[in-house]
Amino acid sequence: MSADAGRGFVDLFLQETVKAVKELDAAAIHATAVGLGRVRDAGGRLFILGVGGSAGHASHAVNDFRKICGFEAYAPTDNVSELTARVNDEGWDTSFSEWLKVSRLDQRDALLIFSVGGGNKEKNVSMNLVRAVELARERGAAVFGIVGKDGGATKQAAQACVVIPTVSPDRITPHTEGLAAVVWHLLVSHPALKRAATKWESTK
Repeated sequence: MSADAGRGFVDLFLQETVKAVKELDAAAIHATAVGLGRVRDAGGRLFILGVGGSAGHASHAVNDFRKICGFEAYAPTDNVSELTARVNDEGWDTSFSEWLKVSRLDQRDALLIFSVGGGNKEKNVSMNLVRAVELARERGAAVFGIVGKDGGATKQAAQACVVIPTVSPDRITPHTEGLAAVVWHLLVSHPALKRAATKWESTK
């Protein structure tokens, strides 16, 4: 690839990112913030689920929701020993739902799911997310999502769901995962959720 072609790709990616940001559903983001705030204020816990890059997002977001928002939050992927034991002994599909059962998921709690596709039972994709969503519905727990494509099982079950717009069929994953971080940082900064000042903003 020539230097000019590489620079052209940078410009294209940034243009796509701007387009996706402009097409984000601000009402869905606000509804997610308000819904999560209600869960926290009623004493519920937040379980943040993600696979692959979204598992990294889940870990980072747990920190932000706990430290900035005062939300009791957890991610099953933060305990690699338990996660791999469950995958090895019981299978991938139930690795999150069984963890949630031990955590006594109930109607006060909520799931926040980061996923490129949101899980799809018919296509047998991200079935651990699908099973977690099914368990949440059985137990009356709220479901929220920051997802891509059509939102999948997450959007179908969610009280509020932010769907990252598809602006390029060739770059669904990087745009979804990149903008998921933008959206959750917006959420933890939202007045319905934010309780603590962040370090650099409070440093003179």
